[in-house]
Amino acid sequence: MQRALLGGLLVGLVCPVLGVFLVLRRLSLMADTLSHVALAGVALGLLTKVFPTLTAMIASVTAAVLIDRLRSSGRMYGEAALALFLYTALGLAVVFIGLAGGFNVDLFSYLFGNVLTVSETDIWLLGGLAVALVAFVLIFYTELVQTTFDPDLARVNGVPVDLVDFLLAVLAGATVTLAMRVVGMLLVGALMVIPVLASLQVARGFRTTIVIAAAIGLFAVIAGLFAAYYRNVPASGVITLITLAALLGTTLAKSVWGHLSAGGRSMDSPVTPADNPETS
Repeated sequence: MQRALLGGLLVGLVCPVLGVFLVLRRLSLMADTLSHVALAGVALGLLTKVFPTLTAMIASVTAAVLIDRLRSSGRMYGEAALALFLYTALGLAVVFIGLAGGFNVDLFSYLFGNVLTVSETDIWLLGGLAVALVAFVLIFYTELVQTTFDPDLARVNGVPVDLVDFLLAVLAGATVTLAMRVVGMLLVGALMVIPVLASLQVARGFRTTIVIAAAIGLFAVIAGLFAAYYRNVPASGVITLITLAALLGTTLAKSVWGHLSAGGRSMDSPVTPADNPETS
């Protein structure tokens, strides 16, 4: 349970932080695509008797880099590249699973996650990934912001866009692979995307968005593990539902605050054209 908590906290930190850059780049389905690629890698590992995490890591990182190359080169739209790799990986996974003799306990743990199976090796790998991601964000923060919102302007300003995108793709592939032990391949995308969507409802500024998204991810993991321990329910499912509750809560809070602000302004003074962001 101690390894589960530590591994969960690391995943709860890494996934939302990385997810901020994917969501704002309109690559929210990147995590789902890479999770299917990782599934094919795991199935191949089980078939060839090779360490499944290693084959999944190689497959997902390679796919992430290729998707980024196709997207950035203009040869294929981002959504098309994601769909291509998703369906190709799904087809390969089905074939490999069939050749390996069908589903087994090991494969189910990768699909749906089993946080209690997190090993000491997983902890070290997740810790190294967390350090690498934090260092990457701190070192390339300005470059990441520029390439996220306007890659063409970033190139003009001398930002190494290709290098930043390559490193981000590698981290995305590694994160999906390592996080699948905690939340499972089928739900890792939820931990990457939903906390970010919740954070965007209330955050002001890029840094604040990252901090709030990470906080939601950490809270969801802790609450999910406690629920799994005391109620004997799957932790991965509870973690996903908690992030969804956070999204609904922040959306409702934003809506209520907007109504209150609009009501207060209408009573105090009429709305002028300058108050409307569409006309300013």
